[in-house]
Amino acid sequence: MRGVATLAVVVAGLAFVGGADAVSPSFTAARLSSADVRRMVGTSWHRGCPVALADLRLVTATYWGFDKRAHTGRIVVHRDVAADVLAVLRRLYAARFPIRRMVPVDAYGGSDYRSIEADNTSAFNCRYVDGTTRWSEHAYGRAIDLNPIENPYVTSSGTTSHPASRRYLRRAPYRPGMAVEGGAVVRAFDAVGWGWGGRWSGARDYQHFSASGR
Repeated sequence: MRGVATLAVVVAGLAFVGGADAVSPSFTAARLSSADVRRMVGTSWHRGCPVALADLRLVTATYWGFDKRAHTGRIVVHRDVAADVLAVLRRLYAARFPIRRMVPVDAYGGSDYRSIEADNTSAFNCRYVDGTTRWSEHAYGRAIDLNPIENPYVTSSGTTSHPASRRYLRRAPYRPGMAVEGGAVVRAFDAVGWGWGGRWSGARDYQHFSASGR
């Protein structure tokens, strides 16, 4: 399912945003506009990043919020995985799986911490793996962090850096927005062959899905 053959992939019609139901949900992937590039340069992208801006795509998709209403979100990914991401988002929409918000990390000054605090689902961010000089899979646009408050990064000692996530350290019982084995999110990413940080040994990253599994 890799690759996007055209500059924009339109799966359905225009989104009806804010209503109790989305009659015509929309899922598209397009090249970055000049405005997108201006927002990203110096924030989520800079010289020396391992991926060129021309290789990134802006995915725009209808999703269900925790308010049970339809919203439109945006996420930046590598063009090679745009079709996978569209497929996942279509599945999550069909399952009415709730997403808190979905905007590019530039809205938070490129800060992964601030984006997590806002419970924002995001993808591309040209940054290293915390505490290393190794590029994160996010720096390639091939990873997504979904509902990061409900799905925290949990250290091997069982702690999280985000106070709002503490009640989600216990992964049962299930609560809305959680990624769990056999649930809608994990099944959707499994269907496109992506790995899940919730299956790692030691520290676990329940929000993290990537094409490489890293």
